Amino acid sequence: MAQAQDADDVAIPASKWGDTIGGDWGGVRSDLDDKGIDLNLSYGNEFAANASGGTNKDATAIGQVTAGVTLDMDKIAGFRGGSLHGTITYRHGPSLVDKAGLDTLQLVQEAWGRGQTWRLTEFYWDQQVAPGVDIKAGRLTMGSDFESLGCDAQNLTFCGAAVGNLVGDYWYNWPVSQWGAVGKVTRRNWYAMAGVYEANTHNLDNNFALNHAGADGVTVPVEFGWIAHLGAHGLPGVYKIGGWYNTQHADDLQLAVDHQLVGDRDIDPLRRKGRYGAYIAIRQQLTGTYVDDPVKGPTTTSGLSIQLNYTQADRRTARTDDQVTAAAIWTAPFAGRPEDDVALFVGRTNVNARAAYAEQLADPRSERAHAEYVGEFYYSLHLMPGVMLRPNVQYIVDPGGYRSRTDEVILGLKSAFTL
Repeated sequence: MAQAQDADDVAIPASKWGDTIGGDWGGVRSDLDDKGIDLNLSYGNEFAANASGGTNKDATAIGQVTAGVTLDMDKIAGFRGGSLHGTITYRHGPSLVDKAGLDTLQLVQEAWGRGQTWRLTEFYWDQQVAPGVDIKAGRLTMGSDFESLGCDAQNLTFCGAAVGNLVGDYWYNWPVSQWGAVGKVTRRNWYAMAGVYEANTHNLDNNFALNHAGADGVTVPVEFGWIAHLGAHGLPGVYKIGGWYNTQHADDLQLAVDHQLVGDRDIDPLRRKGRYGAYIAIRQQLTGTYVDDPVKGPTTTSGLSIQLNYTQADRRTARTDDQVTAAAIWTAPFAGRPEDDVALFVGRTNVNARAAYAEQLADPRSERAHAEYVGEFYYSLHLMPGVMLRPNVQYIVDPGGYRSRTDEVILGLKSAFTL
């Protein structure tokens, strides 16, 4: 099963707090901001119930508390272009996939998993070393920088960096952090970035710690992007292409040490050195209006946007080896609801044919796995500043990739509260 990813739904501007419940906190935030201190606190909750499918009917709610601080080190200590970032998260609640026996490849509550525990999710220094050149280092989350198109949907198929959905045994998305460093160079509407992160399974341990012994490799992602403004109205879009290489050893899914099929033999699998993959990610506004937000960049204020994503992992070692998703998002669908949006997502997570064949050889009576197909429709209702409710319906075809399984219908409610 893939693991959960980041659940950030409400972005907090660096110097304005109009999209929060507490606003300026009676002037406290402004005073702190003058001193170089920016605080944020939010809570997200995801309710889900299976209306059809699974081994039994059930409903669960999971949640995540996020507390963060950004320190402007120029204001505080005179380090020009430098800032220190820290984020703590806490997750709680049981997963509907487990409680209702859904047996899906992807979670129906993306913010579940990686341990229902406190974590130091971010702790890093960010330094602008020259115009358009930025470096950050410390405790980082890979999916926050690479292949990130946001996390609006509740099903994990459509949330965060898809790499972590496919190969979550070594690519750790939010809320798990790793020691690492990322460099980014931006020139006009193009950018290039590369990172290096420790490969260490102890980062998954349920404890609140800065350091773990046991790193046995690194993961190196790279990404190139184009920030587009297309058409007569210059509507914004982002086009990303990237890839990664992990230096660790991993078991071949099909072959034994003698380079023959493992089948049902009592023999060790062939060990492969290095794992890798590539991705393409696109988001483009097609109609409507937008504003240039100084923090978030071009931001859609009305109209239709589309989103496409394709990720291919190493077929020698990854049981789920590729994922493709598409989405259509309509911002401000009604004249009287300028902050709302409605969206339809569809996606497929594929079970590697090499893995499926090997599993069937080991147990000839078992069904061969293929792919899981997911659709999600949601409506985002922004009730007031800092409060968002997002009811959704998920439809899952061939759960776990098995055609004999009954399709599943999940009723959900994703909510976010930003103080």
